[in-house]
Amino acid sequence: RNMSSAGPEGRKKMRECVGLIDSLVYYIQGAIADHEPNDKATENCVCILHNLSYQLEIELPESYAQSIYVQRRNVSSNDKTPGCFGTRSRKVKEKQQDIPLPEEKSSPRGVESLWHSTLIRIYLSLIAKSTRYYTQEASLGALQNLTAGTGPMPFAVARTVVQKANGLPGIRAMLHASHLTVKKTAVSLLRNLSRNTSLQTDIAREVLPDLVSILPESVPGSDIVCEITASICYTLYNLTQSNSHNARLLLSADGLPKIIAISMNDSNMLSKASRAASVLLYSLWSHTDLHNAYKK
Repeated sequence: RNMSSAGPEGRKKMRECVGLIDSLVYYIQGAIADHEPNDKATENCVCILHNLSYQLEIELPESYAQSIYVQRRNVSSNDKTPGCFGTRSRKVKEKQQDIPLPEEKSSPRGVESLWHSTLIRIYLSLIAKSTRYYTQEASLGALQNLTAGTGPMPFAVARTVVQKANGLPGIRAMLHASHLTVKKTAVSLLRNLSRNTSLQTDIAREVLPDLVSILPESVPGSDIVCEITASICYTLYNLTQSNSHNARLLLSADGLPKIIAISMNDSNMLSKASRAASVLLYSLWSHTDLHNAYKK
């Protein structure tokens, strides 16, 4: 677990180690089958897989890149040393293109397992069944890592989470977790998922009211709450930018007064949340059919 946090070279060596990823997946599958999702070894395994999934799209070997990608993104190789937790996602475009999806292998081996639907379902199962905060956070974080890019692999993972594996109810429950880092990671995952235009209707129907409900009435002076608030606003922006129905759903959930209050907080420390709320308000105003409802 410590070594998996050692940066890109460490991740590369561990991904290439024959049998390592397969063994971690095998252990977690056994723990879930034996109804033992809360043991420390499972937590360690998930944290390792979480770290090995960091920047996976960028760091894939060329042989995988050629078989999976229509074209590689031109991305700088700047990297920050990750811990098991913390800010992981590279800043990416908020919109994801509908690209031909990679074909999934029936029996994945090694690094192929990291984005396979089997492991995605394992993460979702741990999110639902584990009561261990670190295990929940690492499972959410792994999915966040896998959906952070703009190529076909992140899009395929997002579609699996939302449409094939019915993962939104479990993620929605994590929005109400008492542990703030779990909540923050759940919101960050939803922000990634919400960039996919073909998934936005499903996401809005399932979680938009919950996102509005956890928005603060005004932003308290806490860095993590400020980050969560900003991330919620950008998720709502993605869901409502080109969808008048979703904007109306936000309105009916009484989200507008909260967003206005957050946008008017001009404290420097809270500017991230205030700016995100302002961007959301500006976008909501573009739905001219809702102007009368807004004014009321």
